[in-house]
Amino acid sequence: MHRIALGIEYDGSCFRGWQRQAFVSSVQEVVEKALSKVADHPVVVVCAGRTDAAVHATAQVVHFDTIAERSERAWVFGANTSLAPEVRILWAKAVSSEFNARRSALLRRYRYIIYNYPIRASLLRGQVSWYYRKLDCQKMSEAAQYWIGEHDFSSFRAAECQSKSPIRQMMSIQIQRMNDYVVVDLAANAFLHHMVRNMVGVLLMIGSGQKPPIWAKEVLFARDRREASITAPPNGLYLVAVEYPESFGIPKADEWGLGQVLVDLKHGAT
Repeated sequence: MHRIALGIEYDGSCFRGWQRQAFVSSVQEVVEKALSKVADHPVVVVCAGRTDAAVHATAQVVHFDTIAERSERAWVFGANTSLAPEVRILWAKAVSSEFNARRSALLRRYRYIIYNYPIRASLLRGQVSWYYRKLDCQKMSEAAQYWIGEHDFSSFRAAECQSKSPIRQMMSIQIQRMNDYVVVDLAANAFLHHMVRNMVGVLLMIGSGQKPPIWAKEVLFARDRREASITAPPNGLYLVAVEYPESFGIPKADEWGLGQVLVDLKHGAT
């Protein structure tokens, strides 16, 4: 039995999320079907982060076990032959049995891209979120600093979240404007269900002047989802990196994927 790790990118617009579900299309389902053809036996994959419906990934990491003897190139090109154009395997790597795409991860990074303009975008409508009120990135950044560190993030978890604990370690939150785009980058050891989108919902209220920055602290300490704002839309959210101990030899996200390209299209930060 061999363990293989894969790097995957996908457009989540036409999927009901990563996780396999009955009667709807998921990224996990199509990836497993493609890999099963290459392996010539059923394959089940474990992912680093289960993204929601319509959420994208530029650097998803998965692992699976197989008895098939295939080259790394065969896993990549063989599976991509069967995959829809919305999903692509970017690399494959043989790893030790100790590696687990989910449990071995040290942190995950997500990027939320907001098109901040009075008119809704047409060409990028499924790839970015949209907010028509002018956003103040300085106020949003000030508010986000209250969330850095280890906290109970119950105010930002979905009602259907299955995590046993709401405690998470938030390493960093960076917010910058890039012409008409506002980009929110978040890094944590793990995220709760809808946590990023609920955080962005609070930041939108603060950035648009409807709430003061201190409100972010009040929402956090309330530990009550009802005290927060709306859940921001899924389009615009990307899983852009998963980091592991170097001993596993997993390629770093800045060496593959489109994570940075997504925000470099508009001539840099302002």
